[in-house]
Amino acid sequence: MRLFVKSGAEVKVVSTKEGLEFITPLTLATLSKNPVYSEFYDKESGAWTNHVELGKWADIMVIAPCTANSLAKMANGLCDNLLLATYLSADCPVFFAPAMDLDMYAHPSTHKNIQSLLSYGNIELPAEEGELASGLKGKGRMCEPETILSMVEDFLKKKNSLRGKSVLVNAGPTHERLDPVRFIGNYSSGKMGIAIANELAQRGADVHLVLGPVSDQRLSAGIQLTRVTSAEEMLLACQSKFKEVDAAILAAAVADYRPKTQVDQKIKKKTKEFILELEKTPDVLKQLGSMKSSQTLVGFALETNDEIEHAKDKLKKKKLDFIVLNSMKDPGAGFQKDTNKITILEKNGKRHNFDTKLKSEVASDIIDLLETYLCED
Repeated sequence: MRLFVKSGAEVKVVSTKEGLEFITPLTLATLSKNPVYSEFYDKESGAWTNHVELGKWADIMVIAPCTANSLAKMANGLCDNLLLATYLSADCPVFFAPAMDLDMYAHPSTHKNIQSLLSYGNIELPAEEGELASGLKGKGRMCEPETILSMVEDFLKKKNSLRGKSVLVNAGPTHERLDPVRFIGNYSSGKMGIAIANELAQRGADVHLVLGPVSDQRLSAGIQLTRVTSAEEMLLACQSKFKEVDAAILAAAVADYRPKTQVDQKIKKKTKEFILELEKTPDVLKQLGSMKSSQTLVGFALETNDEIEHAKDKLKKKKLDFIVLNSMKDPGAGFQKDTNKITILEKNGKRHNFDTKLKSEVASDIIDLLETYLCED
């Protein structure tokens, strides 16, 4: 609190009841220069503490220390105190600093809970090695206050790095209609594209997201969303925005083919064989490449063989500035997963290899490179 206040931040404290047994409300109020919140309502006055208002007020929420108990409750959506209610109401970036004894920190459930919070877009302030409350030495000690301040300041600098830039993102699959109850599609969950859109929004960009038929929509505030179903609709929505933006990242898994004929009634199983004739769908990436003027254009390639050569060919043919390559051979990559493993190929020949990471972290790597194109001046 001292470091944040000294740096010019306005600080409000939300504490669990247990936290107030370690540090008194008077100390917290004196240091933060604001009242301390720990109850849903004041028993003497009957006044209600508006946790939603607290969650909306903050630009950053830092939970430090974050105990194993709070960590587990946050990961699973439990809400039995004011801190958790505020956390669930917050639409700002949330940092959490795990702090517990080394065996608790090493427990598989703790690591699972940390991974869940990271998948929600929360940011870990990693525990450090050192002497613990039990007298043992090991990993589980809350990271130093100076480290917390430094990580938050670095985040805030990055947060405004794309202010004034507009970016188009597409994500998810497309569904190509056969009859009223059937379609041709793929297994794309849209998670990678949504993570990219969220990362862009967190860095201050104006984001236009064209999203195929997926249900998971944990979107950051301010993202302009257009929902589509088919490849044709995806193309039209992307074309309508492309001339207005500084960059486009096309992460959607657009179906390559659609039924040549769509019928209005459910097709009955009357014959032993059913022959389905397909035709190509419009190539969204190629169409935007042909429209490209000053925009930075980024594509994705999901390959199963000769990955690098196929990606290089796509990079050139579709006039991309760089391409993000996934290989189905990598166990951490592909559809429906929370992780991805990518290689980025640039038009200048540079190649960037990355380890398997959460898709939120992969999005950060991609946008770091995009910034070098958009912020060259």
